[in-house]
Amino acid sequence: MQKQSQPNQKSKEETNALIKAYQLHQDEDAQNTLVLQYQNLVEAIARKYSKGRSYHEDIVQVGIIGLLGAIRRYDESFGKTFEAFAVPTIIGEIKRFLRDKTWSVHVPRRIKELGPKIKATVEELTTELHRSPRVDEIADLLGVSEEEVLEAMEMGKSYQALSVDHSIEADSDGGTVTLLDIVGNVDEGFEKVNQMLVLEKVLHVLSEREKLIIQYTYLENMSQKEAGDKLGISQMHVSRLQRRAIKKLQEAIHSETNNSECLS
Repeated sequence: MQKQSQPNQKSKEETNALIKAYQLHQDEDAQNTLVLQYQNLVEAIARKYSKGRSYHEDIVQVGIIGLLGAIRRYDESFGKTFEAFAVPTIIGEIKRFLRDKTWSVHVPRRIKELGPKIKATVEELTTELHRSPRVDEIADLLGVSEEEVLEAMEMGKSYQALSVDHSIEADSDGGTVTLLDIVGNVDEGFEKVNQMLVLEKVLHVLSEREKLIIQYTYLENMSQKEAGDKLGISQMHVSRLQRRAIKKLQEAIHSETNNSECLS
């Protein structure tokens, strides 16, 4: 029985025609047809690199981006089929994604790329020297500075972060705690108390009316109109006094902060 072709499968000539239609005329129909044709290829490559990870769908999307990039850049004069050109492009895009995804802190790309080279070099020199190589020997073989080698080795420790639920031994009896149990939290109330203490030190620079305006508009959340009604003045007058009071407070707080730094 003659093997039937897949519904989305195109001949080499048809594929090249669709690529040209997109490259020359931005033909979205041609682009969509090509994506459908090679979607299974992208899925197959993605499965190889995702290996059941939760972000498999993200890898598929990244693979599609690589496919679109291949469609934009492919040229028949390369002397290879589109598939032969697209596969390395898709894989390259996925590898870049995984390299950025699996590092838990931001690390410069040159350091990420140097890490695997250092590992291979260490294995090579260990076999050759029958001992662990020194940093200067690794650097000489790779043609980089010793500082770059040390930086890459240190950054390599950040490749995977521990979960806050990760258990660690807390005592000799085998009791454990999680990282979350021992990580301190920022107490927002402390900062507010600190701000109030500073404010109380400088309130003396304000007139009684200015103090009332600050109290009504900032502490009691009144509108300028409500504060004006309570004080028997216009909203415009409240606004003017409020600006003047804030300026006085800013200057006083700045002076207070400088004095504290000089004393410490």
